[in-house]
Amino acid sequence: MVLRLHSLSSRCAPLLLLATAGVVANVEKVIFNGPAPANIPLAKPSLADLNLYSFTPETSVIRTNLSRAFASDPEPRGTSAWLLLDRLVEGQVYEVRVCWAAIEPTSFTLDVHELDTVWGNPELIQSLASYASSRQTDPITDRQASEARRSSAKGRTASVLFLHVQAAADYFTDDVNLMAHPPPVLVDLILDPFLYNVVPRSLIPTAGYLVLVGVVTWFLARWISSTLQSVAAPPKRHAKKLD
Repeated sequence: MVLRLHSLSSRCAPLLLLATAGVVANVEKVIFNGPAPANIPLAKPSLADLNLYSFTPETSVIRTNLSRAFASDPEPRGTSAWLLLDRLVEGQVYEVRVCWAAIEPTSFTLDVHELDTVWGNPELIQSLASYASSRQTDPITDRQASEARRSSAKGRTASVLFLHVQAAADYFTDDVNLMAHPPPVLVDLILDPFLYNVVPRSLIPTAGYLVLVGVVTWFLARWISSTLQSVAAPPKRHAKKLD
């Protein structure tokens, strides 16, 4: 739907607010701190054997399709997907965002878990094992798994977390097939560290742009005000010269 705004008035302000809320609704996030480094176990199955997408400092954005389902008793928050947050920095504040299109109504739930929490929770480890076993061969995860195996050949210590994403279809239609089998949703998953643990690093360019626009607007407003004042000022009366 394309909205054509011919004029700005108080009547259209609520519509603009609703449109803004709609855009915000397409982003879900979770904020967390990097945990203390832990020994990555070498026992099988290892983390690399799970064949999960892995976030690292070099791979901070992942675009993929996530399966989804309507909320039910077995899956009250929808279909589960698992990812690995690897090589984090202890104490660093991070934000993981999931972004998706408005034409694919979906409700997302994001949680992060330490390794020991997952290993010690039968429900979580069953969900993780089920997702890992359903994973198909993927070039990205194959490459990441190969690198992980090489790096873990002698064992390693790293700050690692599991990211648990649950996607529930959030729409109603008279199409029986769509109600029975919701299609996967295309998402962008973004790992964003905070600068000085205060603001997401990805927002720095936007903040700089807003500051620049504010400064330019201020000088432009002063110039326009000065010009209008000079135009509106009454002409000076000159004394007549005496012969």
